[in-house]
Amino acid sequence: MTVLTAEEVEKRFGYTPEQLDKMEADATAGVFHGEPSGPVVYAPGYGPGRPLMFDEEMKQVGFKEPVNKILLIDIRAAQLGMKRSEYLRHLVDEDLKLAGIA
Repeated sequence: MTVLTAEEVEKRFGYTPEQLDKMEADATAGVFHGEPSGPVVYAPGYGPGRPLMFDEEMKQVGFKEPVNKILLIDIRAAQLGMKRSEYLRHLVDEDLKLAGIA
C-alpha cells in the first residue's frame, strides 16, 4: 500500500488537506458534491462493494507468500498486462483445465 504525503496528494490530485477534510466532513454528513454519474446498483443480496463478476456466489480465497515472491508475481502479472488477482485466477484456471476438471 502506498501512503502519500499531503504535498503529494495536492500535487497529484489538486486537493489541499483542508479541502479533503471538508469533503470528508460533508460525506460523513451525507452531502456529496459533484454530479451523479448514475444510480447506485448493488448485486442481489449484497450491499455496497464490488459487483459480482460471475453468475454465482463467490468466496474469497487467500494465502500468504513471502514479500519477495509477491513482488515476482506482480512483475509477471504486469508483463502479461494483468493485475495480481487476474494473474492468479488465470493460473488456477489453466491448471484446472490441464487437470481436465474445468
